[in-house]
Amino acid sequence: MRTEIMLAALSHVPFDGWGEASLLRGAADAGYDAATARRLFPQGAPDLIACHSHYADRQMLEALAKRDLDTMKIRDRIATAVRVRLDQNMAHREAIRRALALLALPQHSGLATRLLYRTVDAMWHAASDTSTDHNFYTKRGLLAGVYGATLLCWLNDNSDGFATTWAFLDRRIAEVMRIPKALAGIGKLAGRLPDPFRILRNVTRPAPRT
Repeated sequence: MRTEIMLAALSHVPFDGWGEASLLRGAADAGYDAATARRLFPQGAPDLIACHSHYADRQMLEALAKRDLDTMKIRDRIATAVRVRLDQNMAHREAIRRALALLALPQHSGLATRLLYRTVDAMWHAASDTSTDHNFYTKRGLLAGVYGATLLCWLNDNSDGFATTWAFLDRRIAEVMRIPKALAGIGKLAGRLPDPFRILRNVTRPAPRT
């Protein structure tokens, strides 16, 4: 029901934004009443945007599962994931633009971070990333920067076939693929340093009663 209402609301977002107007119109289009819409999306716009982002992640993973990613280099797997994610939203660029404007507000920074992390994490899993050490977070942080910058380029790209965006994406990936090698030495050094979380736990542990 949430997905049906969200998808129906998308056509209204370019004109009415991600607020209640689009929510209620989408609900009506999908055959649900206003009470049901408010119950399913109690936070309104943030809930709608999160629902759309989760849906887009699922659609991306389904599309990538049909690609022969195992035969690709890792950089090509990631580039493919980003392209698929953007291509699938081609018809909703204005809705994405409005979502980013809302997520840029300070009160939604937490939601913006969670949605971005979920997307780049899904991309790395689709690329068969199995890292569990510091590289796990390094890779997701780097991809978050690449995806975010490429998304902004895509929103403003009027070139034929989005050639400007894909060239931009290729350059950004080429740049970040060099960073993990530079960080490898730092990672080895970090392994010999004290665990800051263990120290913090010791510092914050209540003193024993006497």
